Amino acid sequence: MPAPCVVIPLPSRDYDPSEAALAWRQLRDAGYRVCFATPDGLPATPDPVMMTGEGLDPWGLIPGLRKLKLLGLLLRARRDAREACAQMLADPDYRQPLRHERLRVEDFAGLLIPGGHWARGMRAYLDSADLQTFVAAFFAADKPVAAVCHGVLLVARSKTADGRSVLHGRKTTALTWALEKTAWDLTRFYGRWWNRDYYRTYPEAPDQPAGYMSVQGEVSRLLASPADFLDVPKEAPAFWHKTSGLHRDTAQDERPAWVVQDGNYVSARWPGDVHTWAKRFITLLPRP
Repeated sequence: MPAPCVVIPLPSRDYDPSEAALAWRQLRDAGYRVCFATPDGLPATPDPVMMTGEGLDPWGLIPGLRKLKLLGLLLRARRDAREACAQMLADPDYRQPLRHERLRVEDFAGLLIPGGHWARGMRAYLDSADLQTFVAAFFAADKPVAAVCHGVLLVARSKTADGRSVLHGRKTTALTWALEKTAWDLTRFYGRWWNRDYYRTYPEAPDQPAGYMSVQGEVSRLLASPADFLDVPKEAPAFWHKTSGLHRDTAQDERPAWVVQDGNYVSARWPGDVHTWAKRFITLLPRP
């Protein structure tokens, strides 16, 4: 019997390599086949800045200095994610993705939705009517869904027949405004001066308060109550590890991770949660 297939939809470009590739590797190691889908059926391209770290420092436009990285080392994907992404890019299923419009719920055992933040590639993904319809159908079938970072925004925008978000009445987390603002501040004040909104997929309009267009802001507005968006409580063990933005989980250390599960839906905030998030998702899938 063939292994159950999990589908990972991606934008044409600029997805986060850590969130996609580390989850892909865990799924493959657990015995699952992983299929991919893109808007045009062509292989997706990960965010090159997250892969290399080049272009995050203030000298990032200078050819001779681009490879000198300070902020780039802090903010880019970690080595294990870069190695996993290189392996994923060579996978035959990755090289022959499906098209978003042709996805059918009955073909897959699970749906995993990574994120990314660079507006040039991510907005079309987050706005995709094809993907929103597919996500809503997956929730209607009560099959396992995992979403992280901006991927939760795609889920929240997916509507049920009554016009409400599929997350209405559910608990979730996503990229928090605190984490989003920290990365944004680091690059707009100390690094990427020529593109200060690199970390803001949707910056605020002049009449909107700070954080209104953040992932947390929009997702919270689509929930039954803003209280259904769960951030790390101050009494949580390893609170500093979970919230500082300086620590990421590993296969052996879950302390930095914050993962929220509500039925067959598992959500997480950022690449620092991915090992734990993928592990929790795998427990919901049918055994290979």
